[in-house]
Formats: sequence, structure tokens, C-alpha cells
Amino acid sequence: MSRGRKTAVGLDTPFLLGDIAERALLSDPVEDAAAFGRWWYVPQSGHWVLSQGVARLLDVPAGLHNDLQTCFGAIVADDLPAFHATLARAAMATADTLPVEYEFRTIDALVGLRWIRLVVLPVTGANTGAEAAPMTGMLVDMTASRVAEMRERFCFESTQLLIGTHTLDEAITRVIQLVCENLGWECGAYWSPERGQMGQQRLSSKHYWYKPGSGVEAFIADGQDMSLAPGEGLIGCVWSSMQAEWVEDVLHDAVFLGGLVAHQCGLKSGYAFPVSYVTVDGRRKSHGVLEFYSRQARQREAQLPELSFTIGSLISQTVERLEQQNLIRRLAQIDDLTGLINRKHFQQLLDSACMEAGAFGQKFAVLYIDLDRFKPINDAFGHEAGNLVLREFSQRLMDLGEDHFHVGRLGGDEFAILLTQREHWPDLQALGERILLAARTPFLYAGQELTLSASVGISVFPDSGRTGSELMRSADSAMYRSKQGGRNALSFFLAAPGETLVSQQTALAEQLSMEAGLHRALLGNEFFLEYQPIFDVESETLVAVEALLRWRRPDGVLVRPDVFIPVAEQSRLIVQIGRWVVKQACGDLAVLHRSGFPNLVVNVNMAALEFVNANLPSELLAVIHGSGVEPRHICLELTESMVMKQPDKVIPVMGALRQLGFKISMDDFGTGHSSLSRMKNLPVSSLKIDRSFVSGLPHDRDDGAIVRAILALGHHMQLRVIAEGVESDAQLLYLRQFGCRYIQGFALSRPIPLAALLTLVYPHRSLPYAPEATASD
Repeated sequence: MSRGRKTAVGLDTPFLLGDIAERALLSDPVEDAAAFGRWWYVPQSGHWVLSQGVARLLDVPAGLHNDLQTCFGAIVADDLPAFHATLARAAMATADTLPVEYEFRTIDALVGLRWIRLVVLPVTGANTGAEAAPMTGMLVDMTASRVAEMRERFCFESTQLLIGTHTLDEAITRVIQLVCENLGWECGAYWSPERGQMGQQRLSSKHYWYKPGSGVEAFIADGQDMSLAPGEGLIGCVWSSMQAEWVEDVLHDAVFLGGLVAHQCGLKSGYAFPVSYVTVDGRRKSHGVLEFYSRQARQREAQLPELSFTIGSLISQTVERLEQQNLIRRLAQIDDLTGLINRKHFQQLLDSACMEAGAFGQKFAVLYIDLDRFKPINDAFGHEAGNLVLREFSQRLMDLGEDHFHVGRLGGDEFAILLTQREHWPDLQALGERILLAARTPFLYAGQELTLSASVGISVFPDSGRTGSELMRSADSAMYRSKQGGRNALSFFLAAPGETLVSQQTALAEQLSMEAGLHRALLGNEFFLEYQPIFDVESETLVAVEALLRWRRPDGVLVRPDVFIPVAEQSRLIVQIGRWVVKQACGDLAVLHRSGFPNLVVNVNMAALEFVNANLPSELLAVIHGSGVEPRHICLELTESMVMKQPDKVIPVMGALRQLGFKISMDDFGTGHSSLSRMKNLPVSSLKIDRSFVSGLPHDRDDGAIVRAILALGHHMQLRVIAEGVESDAQLLYLRQFGCRYIQGFALSRPIPLAALLTLVYPHRSLPYAPEATASD
């Protein structure tokens, strides 16, 4: 070797770098096969010699290099400090402490991110002269193993993220970060579809990630301001075609939008791919689009395209899982028929609203809605018609479209609305009126208009209750007040003066306890009848008895009728109790007929619910035939107000009963709102003058005038007129004076049991004389 060549490279050393450089330029089959190469480095001068294998790894020329930058210019900036520290440590190492190793990353324009291991080896056979021998070692390509490890780690971390998430939003950003940090991209974003103002589908950037301080903030912000239609720009094209696309030059790409901003931020290339999956019926469904951008030119061998299918599949599987979970949650929270919130979920929302409102001192309202006259629709047209009404009414409630508005179906024809964070409480009245209108608007089924109405009750937190259960009970109580007031009405829950919610709850508990007691009374034979006689004061004979229901508990305590009858009516137990009364009264009447009262009539009070039943005539006929009595000996009493509330349903039933021979008496006559024109067409056989008019006789002139008018009307219509509640001789005398022949009351007899009735004859007493009426009366 000539000294000249050593001088040319500026080294006075036994190792001739010039010769090494020449040999390094030669191809080495071993290096080619094993993906590694040799290098030599002189710390004093900074010269490097790279073999063909190393040159290929670093994408630089083989041979002699004057400085580190020309060899390792592609090293990732974050890895350079540790790279220099490794070389310095190796220069100070001895043969005993070698080899020294360090793994660094490079960014290649075509390959993308590459992992390379630097190995510093001991120098064997080195000259120990004054000048130190060059350092030598190998570069080994670790990319394949690192990519495999990275892919496994990436898939594991992504899977953990996506499996553990309850919503896709909370995991997407982290997935984008994983891609950027592991695969060498500067930033990424996720686009998903939503409905625009005109109902058309638009794509918007929902989630993104970029390394802080990377200078791409303006590009990300530009994407956040965009809204793309399918087929518009890179994202729209990927969405429509469901095919991945490269952007090789962000500034000059004809499809890519926002290229100028991307270029100004130093970005050069990008890659976008669809997030999609195949449904169970074979359709391909796209959920969104992921995009990533780099400061490098297009990386033809980059890892992202290979992983994009895995990433998309993981996200898509998560989408499918979340959709299935949402379906399960929907099935658990939604009423199948109407699509509204079901009772259980409504109660959960209500309880949460109570907690939140209590913590922040807010108010909210609960509206309880019950459809009036819904059952007849089911009975007349079938359940399909009823279901149509329920679905249509549910949609009408949803169409009211209030903010903070939750509509639930509690079951049957009962609904509820939770209205939170309302500031203008007078609007509740308007909302209630809109609900009433929604119910009154006819429903169309098979060309037939179906009409009904609704009763609405409203409670307000915290005035009507502080828990969900209390608010529902208060709203339910207000709704029942609407029903009792004639239906098609709206009522607010109002406590009586001095009444507290605790006292109301106590009253409700007592009512429920009484309902349970009534059930037991029916099963345990705790009911019995007493009979109050009705006398013909002209013939001085017993002509009829009124059956009066009594209840004696097992402990011997008698429960007053005015206490338990209203509860029986509200709970609808009155129908079952009424059947028991009719059957018992008919059996007792048969005994009376056999005991010397062959023409005696028994009067039985009927509830409103019984007289709207079209099957009542046939059901009563079956009962009396079983007892051996005839319809003409049964007089059914119903109130005037009962007839006037639902005349279209009650009067046909009355007519059918009269045709079968039953007598019908209108009880409490004069207290209702019937007109004379309607009265003349009612199929009744007798009228009862209400005790409220009799009690004022003979001194109250108004009561006297009303009683005389009723007597005149009855006689004119050839109806038997009975005065009830006659308690004094003065009252009895007045009634006889003006032609009232039939008397019922304490003045002649109190209600008595059957055994006492069997021994009864007309009381041996002198009846007050009835003089002729004068014009002055």
C-alpha cells in the first residue's frame, strides 16, 4: 500500500481506509442474504466507510463518506442524541466491554419507517501504533421483526381499546395516536357521516390526533371546518368507493381538498382508507374514513396499507358490537308496540332527574296521561284497531317536540311525559291542552273514524314530591281528578289546605289496604244485605225493599258504605260486588215470596260501570233464573247523573232490560242535568225523590216546589214516585198531602236483616192525616 493513498484520506494509520473503501464497494453475497452490512468509523476525523449492505439499509452510496450526515441523515431526529452517545461510549470502550449496541429508526421516502441495529465490534489484529484503529461494526435490518412486533402490539392495544370502550368516540382518537406514533405519520383524522340541514348525508371530521408542536395545527383546524358530501374530495371518494387512496403530492393532487394548507404545514403525502364491515345479510356497510398524513413523500412500502385492513376491521367489529349492545339496550328500555320509553326506563330517568334537580335546586314536571274510552275501541274493532290508536297517539306525543322531553308508555293506555329544566311553568297548561287535542283528534282505522279523549294529571318537583314514586303518585292522583271531573281534562296536583304529601301517601296506603280488604271480603263472605222497606201509604202495604250492602270485618267491625263503596268503584271491584248483591238479593227475594210476600219487589243499586256493559241484560237474566224469581220483581236503581254522562251507552242497555221485564228506577232524581225532552224517552218505571229535597220539608219553600214538580211530572208520565229519606211525621204528612204514595225512610222503618223482614207487617200506628192540598201551597 502506498503512503500517498493514506495521505489522501488524511490518516496516518496502519489500517488503510482507502483499501477498505475499495473492498466495501464490492458485493458480498453474505450481506445480501442476511440483510446486514459492515461499517468502519474514525472518531478523530469523522470519516465513515460503508459496505454495500449498509448503504442499501441507509439508502446512501457505498464507500467512503466524510461525515456522519451523509451516512445517517435519515435517522429520526428523536434518535440522534442517543446515536451520538452510543458512538462516544464505544470510542471509550475496551475489548472487554465491546460489543456496544444501539437500535435507531430511519425514515425512508419509499420504505417508510425502518428499524436498524448498530453493533460496534472489537478490532481483532489491530495495529497498536500511535494512531488508534478505526471502529468497526455492523448494521442489521430489524424492520421485519420490529414490524411484526409492532403489528402484534398495535393490534393488541387497539383491541384492548375497542373492546373496553362503551362508545366508539372515546377510543378512535387513541387508535389514531397509536398509528401515528408506531408507523411514523405526523397526524391523522377520522371522518364519519351525519345528516345535514336538508337531510342529505355529509361527512365531517369527528376525531383527530397530532404530535404537539408538529406544526400541523392549521391543517387539522381546516379539516374541522369542512363538511363533505359523498364523492367530494379524497374523503368523499374513499367513502363512496370503499377503496383506499394515496395522495402523492398534497399541493398538486386534483382530488385532495385543503392541499395548500397541508403544504404550508410541511405535509407531502397522505393515505385514506374506509372503515367498513360486512353485515349478516351480506351488505357492506361503511362506518367512516380514516386519513393519515406525512412529511415524507409517498411511502410505497409503508406499513399502514398493510395494517389498514386490520385497523378497519377492528373498528368495524367494535361498531357492530356497539350496535348490538344498543339493540339489546333498546329492547330493555323501549316499548315494542309504540317505540316509546317503557315503564322501567322511564322510572330510571325520573329517579335520575330527581337526584339532579335536588342537587342543583331545579324544577321539572311529570305528566300522567290516560286515554278515555279506549277499551270500547278494542271491544268493538279488535286489538289491531287499539294498537293503531296507541301507536298513532304515541307519535302525536313525540311530535310535540319539546326540549328535555321524554315520553314513556307505562302500559295499556297509560302514558307519561318527563319534562325537565322548564323555566316558563305556565307553558305546562298549554302543553296539557295540546295533549288533550292530540287525543281528541280522530284516528282512522279501515275507513272508520275512532274518537276518544284523555285525562291528564301534572305533578311538579319538588312541590308534589321529591322522589320519582311520589311524583308519579301525585300525577296519577291529579289524573284521576280529571277523570272524575268528566274526562277530557287537565288537572294539576294540588294538596288540600294543611294537607301534606305524607298525609296523602297515608290516605293512598289506606285506600290500597281497603282494596285488598274488599278482595278478601268477596272471598271470605264478609258482605251481607239489609233491606229497607218501601211502603204504599194508601193501601198500607209493603210493596218493595231496597237491598243495602253491608260489610263486617272478621273482627266484628262494621265498615260504613260511604267509606268502602267509593273505593270499590275506583278499583272497579264494584262490578264483582254488584253481581254478588244481585245474586244474594234474588235468593232472599225467593225466600220472601215463599213466606207471604208473593208480589214483593227488590230494588238493587247498580254502578255506572255495570250499565255501560251491553251484556248486562243477559247476565242478570241468568242470575234470576237460577234463583227462581221473575224480572218483574227486580227493580234496578241507577242515578240520573249516570244516565246523563253516557246516555248513548246507558239508554240502550236500559231499553233491553225493560223489554225483558225488569223495572228501572231513577235514583236521586232532580240532582242531575236531564232535560224534560230526554226524560220522556227514558225507559224507567219509577222515580226516586232525592233525600236532599225531602230533608227541607215542610218548611223550605224551594224544596217544596221541587218535590211538587217531581210528583206532578211522575204522575203525568204514569211513573211510580218514591220519596226516600223520610224521617219525620211532618215530612210524611207533607208528601201524602201532595199525592206521594210510596215512602221509604226511618219514619216507617230502618234497614233490617232478612230474618226481621220476614216478621214484618205494616207498622201498627196511625199515619198522619193528609188533607186536601190548597192553592197557597
